[in-house]
Amino acid sequence: MRKYEGVFIFLPNLEEEDREQIFDRLKGVIESHGSITKIDEWGNRKLAYEIDDLTEGYYIVVEFEAETSTIDELDRICKITDGVMRNMIIRVDE
Repeated sequence: MRKYEGVFIFLPNLEEEDREQIFDRLKGVIESHGSITKIDEWGNRKLAYEIDDLTEGYYIVVEFEAETSTIDELDRICKITDGVMRNMIIRVDE
């Protein structure tokens, strides 16, 4: 397994319950084939540039270990989920 860091940006006007439900689904994918080492909720932050006329997003940063196939599944889920604006997952050097 490799170490990764993922940044997930959710819609700022999304209800907390809905955001938690989406994030629980993402955590479930990670934990099914790996483990989460750290979750850091940054909250609402200003975006570097507008995305669909929005200037803010709700950021959650996750450090985890997982297999490569897990990353593909996370990207797929983020693309088809309406509450996720953007996501980025990078491999952390050891």
